[in-house]
Amino acid sequence: MPHSQTSAPRDSRLGVRLARGASPWLLPTVATAALSLTRARKSGRWAAVAVPATALAAGMLWFFRDPEREIAQGRVISPADGVVQSIMPWKDGRTRVAIFMSPLNVHVNRAPLAGTVTSVEHVPGGFVPAFNKESENNERVVWHFDTELGDIEMVQIAGAVARRIVPYLPAGTKVEQGERIGLIRFGSRVDIYLPEGVEVAVEVGQATTAGVTRIDRD
Repeated sequence: MPHSQTSAPRDSRLGVRLARGASPWLLPTVATAALSLTRARKSGRWAAVAVPATALAAGMLWFFRDPEREIAQGRVISPADGVVQSIMPWKDGRTRVAIFMSPLNVHVNRAPLAGTVTSVEHVPGGFVPAFNKESENNERVVWHFDTELGDIEMVQIAGAVARRIVPYLPAGTKVEQGERIGLIRFGSRVDIYLPEGVEVAVEVGQATTAGVTRIDRD
């Protein structure tokens, strides 16, 4: 399996790897749950708080999970867990594959090919639901990779809830295929642009797994 240059916190009690960049959301939630559970033994009011606080903390732990993956073989693999929302020919000959990520998916994104990160650009924008056509103008981070197939563009798009994208790597970094490159918090979308002449192997409605599902066809 390719070596990842990024690290993530691990809850040793649960044996769960947590996504890098989760702390600002996760730590306050878990701290509130722990405090409410401690005080619930002596106070009915705190007991009422403990139930939703603990449920929210458990949900956060699930959302920010970052499982290990056996990286698949293939020229281009999926950068995201989710469902293929659209496959669209582009004017310049490329094909855009858009993958919608629901809040239930793992939200750590991975490099679709091995190569070098040539640019990482943050583009301000709106926050409409990622499945909406108007999400084309949402907050985003645009990645370019120099690969054996030439320049590959990948775009992380924030959704209505996901108002923060956390890139893990700067421009100039060499990456292995399937390496963790960033996190989008909550529901969102990832687009990958396949070069002209590269045939798409997935179809609309198909589930994808980052680092596992092959996007192109020989």
